[in-house]
Amino acid sequence: MADPEHAGLSGTWAERYGRLLASAGLDRESVLAQALQPSADKRPGLFSLAQCLKQPTLLIDQVNTDDPEASDSRAIRARISVLQQDLALNVIAPLTLRLFRDGQAPLPDPRRIFLAPVEHGEPVTSRWFQAPGVPAVDEESFVRSVGKLTQDWYPVFRQRMGVSPGAYWSSIGLGLGAPFSAVWNLAEPAETCDLAQRWLGEFRNDANQFIDWIPAVFNGQTTAIPQRKGCCLKYLLPKGDYCGTCGVYRKERLAALTLQQRSPEPGQWQPGR
Repeated sequence: MADPEHAGLSGTWAERYGRLLASAGLDRESVLAQALQPSADKRPGLFSLAQCLKQPTLLIDQVNTDDPEASDSRAIRARISVLQQDLALNVIAPLTLRLFRDGQAPLPDPRRIFLAPVEHGEPVTSRWFQAPGVPAVDEESFVRSVGKLTQDWYPVFRQRMGVSPGAYWSSIGLGLGAPFSAVWNLAEPAETCDLAQRWLGEFRNDANQFIDWIPAVFNGQTTAIPQRKGCCLKYLLPKGDYCGTCGVYRKERLAALTLQQRSPEPGQWQPGR
């Protein structure tokens, strides 16, 4: 791993990240502004995450309504697992990107996070979204609060909805690692992996245990990728496939990367997947 002094392990995380990007000739604000997707205005919501956490059958029943073919427990669990990944990638990830860009960001507030309905029988790009109006907090408060929130949500998703530890925490890890995913093939790989792993360790939850940021070779270029130790079960959906970081193909992917080969079955890594 990179020398800590070389990795710039001083100052705020936004500052450390800025130094990592500057060493590669990148501008932090430009990179993160590009990574942040414009938020949709006035999206309808079926119910809040707070309601779902209090009454998990809301989400289970909604899965049955959205897809009547999901009739057995395995199919329902797969869809809820994918929805939990959606929560991480479309709520936690954008907030983390904002934190690294601005030095402050709103917390993921379960009372302001809503599940969007499907449109014309087809899922929208993202199901979970956070409505505006949540005040921003500083970096220290964000890390402390998000670490606790994700710990608090875990028992409901695990015990009441059947999402596996590997699926839950590796998805949370992908969301929290979004700033590093934004430069996976742009910044220096070893330093990116080192800084990303240290960042996940700040939250004192299990996300750091289910994501390994590793330098990997694609087409002769060394990059930084987050290798999951869990699977979101997306491949079980009718039109699903394997994400580029899926833990199902962990050993095969690592072996293929070592040989500088591309394996078509597990899928190519793409930021946020």
